[in-house]
Amino acid sequence: MAGEEGEAAKDRTAGWREWAEDQWRRTREHAETYPYVWGSYILVYGGLGVYLAYRWRKLRRTEDRVRVLQQRLRKLVEAEESQSAAAAAPPPSKPPPVEKPSGS
Repeated sequence: MAGEEGEAAKDRTAGWREWAEDQWRRTREHAETYPYVWGSYILVYGGLGVYLAYRWRKLRRTEDRVRVLQQRLRKLVEAEESQSAAAAAPPPSKPPPVEKPSGS
């Protein structure tokens, strides 16, 4: 039984490999027969890929700039809040000056 399972697995692998090689051969023959069709595929889908890569990169750069600006804004707000909190707190009161009698 174990031998039969091993042979079945080999047949499946061989069948898959033959199918892949057949597909590759048919695709290559088609590309050699119709080079302009394949050239247009490469041009259109290659151009689309380049455009999408460009837009993706631009989006990532914009997100990075926004993160930096948000971080700077957070720091400014914290500094402003600490200044306003310090200004709102009353300064420590000094005792009134004691008048010295003027009689020498």
